Amino acid sequence: MLAVLIAHAIAAIIAPLLVKRWGRSAFYPLSLVPLLSLTWVVANWPSGEADDHALKISWVPGLSMDIDLRFDILAAIMSVLVLGIGALVLFYCADYFHHHDGHIEKRLPSFAAELVAFSGAMFGLVVSDNMLVLYLFWELTTVLSFLLVGHYAERATSRRAATQALLVTTAGGLAMLVGIIILGQYGGSYLLSDLVAHPPSGMPINVAVVLVLIGALSKSAIVPMHFWLPGAMAAPTPVSAYLHAAAMVKAGVYLIARLTPGFSDAPPWRPVIVVLGLATVLLAGWRAIREYDLKLILAFGTVSQLGLITVLVGSGGGDLMLAGLTMLCAHAMFKAALFMVVGIIDHATGTRDIRRLAWLGKRAPALFVIAAGATASMAALPPFLGFVAKEADFETLMHSPSLGPAAPYVLGVIVVGSVFTTIYSLRFLWGAFARKGLDKPSNRVADLHRPSVTFLTAPAVLAAAGLAFGLVPRVLEHALDGYAESIPGGTTYHLALWHGWNLPLLLSALVLAAGTAVFFIRRRLPRAGFFRKVGYLPLGNADRFYNATLRALDFVAFRLTGSTQRGSIPATQSVILATLVLLPVGALAFGARDRPHFELWDSPLQPVVGVLIVAGALGAVVLRNRLAAVLMVGLTGYGCGIIFAFHGAPDLALTQFLVETLTLVIFVLVLRTLPAEADAANMARFRLPRALLALAVGATVATLASLAMAARTGRPIADLLPDAAYFRGHGANTVNVLLVDIRAWDTLGEISVLLVAATGVASLVFRHQRFGTAPRVPAITQPAGQPDIGPVFAPSASTAYSPAVGETTWLRGSEYRDPRYRSLVLEVATRIIFPLIMVLSAYFFFTGHNTPGGGFAGGLTAGLALVLRYLAGGRYELGETLPLDAGKILGVGLALSAVTAVTSLFLGAPVLSSAVVYFDLPLLGPVKFVTALFFDLGVYLIVVGLVLDVLRSLGARIDEEMVAR
Repeated sequence: MLAVLIAHAIAAIIAPLLVKRWGRSAFYPLSLVPLLSLTWVVANWPSGEADDHALKISWVPGLSMDIDLRFDILAAIMSVLVLGIGALVLFYCADYFHHHDGHIEKRLPSFAAELVAFSGAMFGLVVSDNMLVLYLFWELTTVLSFLLVGHYAERATSRRAATQALLVTTAGGLAMLVGIIILGQYGGSYLLSDLVAHPPSGMPINVAVVLVLIGALSKSAIVPMHFWLPGAMAAPTPVSAYLHAAAMVKAGVYLIARLTPGFSDAPPWRPVIVVLGLATVLLAGWRAIREYDLKLILAFGTVSQLGLITVLVGSGGGDLMLAGLTMLCAHAMFKAALFMVVGIIDHATGTRDIRRLAWLGKRAPALFVIAAGATASMAALPPFLGFVAKEADFETLMHSPSLGPAAPYVLGVIVVGSVFTTIYSLRFLWGAFARKGLDKPSNRVADLHRPSVTFLTAPAVLAAAGLAFGLVPRVLEHALDGYAESIPGGTTYHLALWHGWNLPLLLSALVLAAGTAVFFIRRRLPRAGFFRKVGYLPLGNADRFYNATLRALDFVAFRLTGSTQRGSIPATQSVILATLVLLPVGALAFGARDRPHFELWDSPLQPVVGVLIVAGALGAVVLRNRLAAVLMVGLTGYGCGIIFAFHGAPDLALTQFLVETLTLVIFVLVLRTLPAEADAANMARFRLPRALLALAVGATVATLASLAMAARTGRPIADLLPDAAYFRGHGANTVNVLLVDIRAWDTLGEISVLLVAATGVASLVFRHQRFGTAPRVPAITQPAGQPDIGPVFAPSASTAYSPAVGETTWLRGSEYRDPRYRSLVLEVATRIIFPLIMVLSAYFFFTGHNTPGGGFAGGLTAGLALVLRYLAGGRYELGETLPLDAGKILGVGLALSAVTAVTSLFLGAPVLSSAVVYFDLPLLGPVKFVTALFFDLGVYLIVVGLVLDVLRSLGARIDEEMVAR
């Protein structure tokens, strides 16, 4: 199972390269990935015993996030559909994306990667036993569906359809996540196998069941969340044939089938599934017989039959499960085939509108035969699998003990829905291929581009499979019966093409006769009155509710944002800080609390530092000069660093000093664009309320800290960290091991935030071009053929004896600065100190695992070295010092940290864990190497890239604008 997932991941990575190299022909080798995976599924078909294929990888056991995969019969059934039809769809894509001018779509490489990745994600979803891992694959299919549906991003319809599908399925997925957490917490396990074997009960479980069903029903487009699927027909036809006929929309049905053995008797289960499923059968069937677009006919038909399958697999009982799974397989075959047929029609004629198609059956007989076979299965004509499935549906619904007295009513609704199915099946086949009373082909059909044999292969295989399994349904029953028998009560029904003269056969004949009769007398039905009004009821077009909901949300968001976000930073901060004060204080006032214990100081030096911190804070409040106020703020930061040092935390003290220094530089860079002093009138306004709020925040934070310390009843985790760092993280510096190993997930998130912050700042400053390098000296030399006039600020008579200008060049970029801003002392000192600072940076980086330092401290030190070069030599010196794109440095750093995480997983170790490598070097002797160094290197690069980005945006860019002015 893991090999299948890895194979799809690798194929998705290399797919863009293959498409760029081989064009659309790359889909042929890509189709081999799901095809070979399918051979593994067939070769390892589970026996139904408890010891079927299972895989457990320890990942985050504390959060129940172990990767538990289980390959049982239901997973195998779904895998055949996902991988088999996935291979055919990829094969079909090679001809579908054929362009006669030889041009390959610009987004075709990414499309190929997304489609292969979707196949792997669906396989991961159906084999996941851990519900949290299942949810990850669930949302991955949602994201990939959004990308695939929005493939034609230049079209407004595609963008809207992709957004609609994303919003609806993601909202359902979030509800499902809450339900999963409730099930896991109250059920005692996050494993589906455990929960189904030992189903919990109670009110929280009932709520969880409803929430999980919301996610499943939204994924399978069940009323009232059905409208996104017809809208998703804006996607390329291979996407419709795969995601919206055989794979993604079956995910919700799969989850219902998976949970039915354990939860079908839960109070909310059957009412929700049966009522909404039957409503979907009728509503979508009615909409399907009114459409003129071939894809929309199939789309609403898909929604209708998904409602039917949901009722069958979710009602409980082995016979209903067998019937539902049979219909699931039949539907996947004929609907995927018909979507491919529509793609061929669209590709050959340039239209999907049945009003513009005539004589297509005569002009493309092979295509007509394929479509007729698949449509016959959809309309439940013998001897196709659709007929076998519909017979099973009628028979099992009539004798279903789980539905009880409601069974006849459910069967009646299904019969009416089946009449709709017959009507839209005939409408599809007649609308696409009939002559329609014309004596010659329509213009679109007259200019037909005949499909190639390879283009017809994939739908032909699926249509033939529907016929083959209809003739010998026992083969399919042998595959499906293993899971159906696991349902309480087992199975008594057997799939067969002929069960004799019975009521289900009579119902099938009645459905076909009624549907055919209505289709042929359709022109005599009134076009006004009842039928027209029913067709346009609000319930019949849920898009209206969707649009109204979005408009309401936009209005509420606009009013809420307008009342809370008025563009005033002080006002926004005041609301945030007031919330920080009121909520915890309210909780403390009405809740239980322990008596806090205070110690004002441990040594007489601490109050001295405290006085300096308070003085700095007061100075920052009263000073009008902005630079002086910033220096006072810096004083408070340095004071905190000294306090850290007093408490035996040299790592924190070092980091605090470095961060404070760098922050001061950034403040100074920003203050260059502001007036030197703040307006006295603005400072006087609201001074008292601000002072009270500041005091309240300080008191609240101090109180919360003391009460939190007093509330501790167990042994502090800090007592365990030194041993954990040394014996598990292989380092003596607890702080650094904590960052790169024990809590490396937090660090990965924090450096991601740093990258986003750097990108945001640079994007706001540059506006038009985010990436690039700082300007370099050659960038301002004269063009070829013109005399070189030397530096911009060449020494003149008035500056020849300036102490900042001499014959010796200490910093190359400084020659291009205005001599008024140059300092020879600073340039010489920088030339001497810069290498020493970089050596110190490397020292902090390499020794940080055992002594104070690490990638963060080393990166900050290197960043300060860059700051020094910039301050001494200007923006051109920055480009000369590090002529690299800051964005690339940030990207490489984040990629290095992420790869370290993934590498640990593939090596069978917990994510972001450390491994030790010992080796000997000549002269140096034995060396101990910890793999966390690579993660720390990523942190180092991100910090350096952040500093470079800030200097390039707030420094060099503003310098350039100031010179231009």
